[in-house]
Amino acid sequence: MSASKVPSVVHWFRLDLRLHDNLAFRNAINEAENRKHVLRPIYFLNPEKINNSGINRLRFLLQSLQDLDDNLRKLNTRLYVFKGKAVDCLPNLFKQWQVKFLTSQVDIDPEIVEQDEAIEKIAEKLDIFIVKRVQHTVYDCNAVLRKNNGSVPMTYQKFLSLVQDIQVKEVIEINKQISDCCKALDFDCKDFDVPSLDEIAIVGSNLSECKYPGGETEALKRLDMYMSRKEWVCKFEKPNSSPNSIEPSTTVLSPYLSHGCLSSKLFYHRLKQVENGRPHTMPPVSLLGQLMWREFYYTAGAGTENFDKMIGNKICTQIPWGKNPEHLKAWAEGITGYPFVDAIMRQLKQEGWIHHLARHMVACFLTRGDLWISWEEGAKVFENYLLDYDWSLNAGNWMWLSASAFFYKYFRVYSPIAFGKKTDKDGLYIRKYVPELKKYPSEYIYEPWKAPKSIQTTAGCVIGVGYPKRIVEHDKIHKENIQKMSLAYKVNKERKAMKRPRS
Repeated sequence: MSASKVPSVVHWFRLDLRLHDNLAFRNAINEAENRKHVLRPIYFLNPEKINNSGINRLRFLLQSLQDLDDNLRKLNTRLYVFKGKAVDCLPNLFKQWQVKFLTSQVDIDPEIVEQDEAIEKIAEKLDIFIVKRVQHTVYDCNAVLRKNNGSVPMTYQKFLSLVQDIQVKEVIEINKQISDCCKALDFDCKDFDVPSLDEIAIVGSNLSECKYPGGETEALKRLDMYMSRKEWVCKFEKPNSSPNSIEPSTTVLSPYLSHGCLSSKLFYHRLKQVENGRPHTMPPVSLLGQLMWREFYYTAGAGTENFDKMIGNKICTQIPWGKNPEHLKAWAEGITGYPFVDAIMRQLKQEGWIHHLARHMVACFLTRGDLWISWEEGAKVFENYLLDYDWSLNAGNWMWLSASAFFYKYFRVYSPIAFGKKTDKDGLYIRKYVPELKKYPSEYIYEPWKAPKSIQTTAGCVIGVGYPKRIVEHDKIHKENIQKMSLAYKVNKERKAMKRPRS
């Protein structure tokens, strides 16, 4: 029988690049085995997404896909990778492969939801049965919203109260060999292999060292390493970790969670096992608390229209942000003249990851703290650079740090000087990521503009020549911005009062 005539069962991998805790994929395997259909695990590399992804995240994705393909081959199947949009490719594949059954995970990103709706209409016409599973989050976001009468829980504590009695199912493992009858005739075709960076026209020569390799194998190895440190896990408190340590003071499991190389449910259960019977810190500062922040933002994103925008977003304070392309570029490139801010942004660009508190620092600096630029602009830069970019977390965190939603103490502004000194008074972090300042004395490393000209010359970096002058004066500008925020809050309050129905 020719490949085009053999009925197929397709599992569409998206943010579930793993074999553990992948119920949708197991459903596909069972269906293929029972009906003796061809099993085709697929992935689409969307050219538009590739162009919007920084090279670090793209490398991480390709490594994750290659690891997934390697693991699938151990089970007697493989990954079929296509370059193109799913909505353009799938209709042809449905017919070419005689697809009868399609499985995938549930997503909340509106762009993906819209894409899924279009594909489901096509599948319905072709009599293709679709199964979708919630497997990117610990909890079913829509179920949590229903439990709250359809409303978004606007506080972390409210969210915790909603999920406290929900039982989290144990994860499944997929390790059984798949029958030969489920292999397609094109199984060995190289056209479907995971491409290299060069093959998708990305020059990898300017890549920095790969500190965090992508893939399920690395994710599970990293999880095991940290879960073996039981005392460290139980004593972990996020505010007491260092945003500017040379080596990460947290787990850096977030890229593996965001790509689905690591199941959030598996992480949840492993943390519960470690905490069981031991004194431990509690949410929101504990490691489990960090995972719950992810769930909180996912739920908020699922229940809020235009969650990643200011306009049309009912939970977002409308703030008249300014536009300054030069300042935005200086911030994104790490040339603001504030060494701590610049070190963070350069680490982000070079490595694709920065500590959560470092994200707080630079997000506040861009928005309400210093530059008065919209959080949407910062979110776009993070989308490009972050290994662990996640639609809901990115938007939620940016709204929080800009005091647009969830957090309203806009007068609490991070100092680009004092904040870094708390955990790194000698500026070792700055010396690594802003090497032009590495010979500056510690007393001037956070404020090099204060160094006498003789010291600047001796250090081999004159401010305004070898390193930029400050683009704003923090002490002055942050006070002006607090007044702007106060006015914006007042105007928003008046608008809401006018919209309220009169009794």
